[in-house]
Amino acid sequence: MADGPRDLVTLVETDSTNDDCRRRIARGAGHGLAVRAERQTAGRGRRGRRWESPAGNLHLSLVVTIPDRPVAELAFVAGLATAEAVAVLVPANHALRLKWPNDLLLDGRKLGGILIEREGAFAIIGIGVNVAVAPQVAAYPATALAAIGGPPVGLDDLARRIAAAIETWYLRWRDDGFAPVRAAWLGRAAGLGETMEAHLPTTRLCGIFRTLDADGALVIEDATGTMHRVTAADVLSPAP
Repeated sequence: MADGPRDLVTLVETDSTNDDCRRRIARGAGHGLAVRAERQTAGRGRRGRRWESPAGNLHLSLVVTIPDRPVAELAFVAGLATAEAVAVLVPANHALRLKWPNDLLLDGRKLGGILIEREGAFAIIGIGVNVAVAPQVAAYPATALAAIGGPPVGLDDLARRIAAAIETWYLRWRDDGFAPVRAAWLGRAAGLGETMEAHLPTTRLCGIFRTLDADGALVIEDATGTMHRVTAADVLSPAP
């Protein structure tokens, strides 16, 4: 595994660790920067949704240089790496899985999420993990590591562990492409081969989650046997 971040900044409070990274990039920071905050006052998730950020949970952002690859693939790199780093804290009788496109699930409940934002030549990888508290603010039920009685963890230690795992998978993705990331991600996928419902902008698609295609799109087979390629949606699995 690669070394941890060259520069881990720990803050008591900030508006958003992604925005803090953006400001530091403007002042000359780059690949290897990691910012963790005890609390965020304006944390956000996908599509601008508010991300509740109480003390005791992990609020972390990392900066990486964007290689000659689609930035959207970084969500899978980051999700996979975060799951690997967190897995050592999860007892064997609990299931840690990845939900397309950017969530961590623990026993079917949301444990964390990933937000990728671009800033010039860099990508900012925002990571939230419910360590102590499980805010119940979304349609998907949530949980926290504390709820399963795993080993205690220092948030700076967890941040460094995640950053090191991301650097390892980032280098493999940069050098070898998306295929190894896709294969490893599918090995941790939630709902593979099961029925799910994708909420698209104008409709809902219900079918069986068959695979990811070569660029990370969700492939769902509907009741007629037709395969649908989904690039952006909110997904419920299993379908209600």
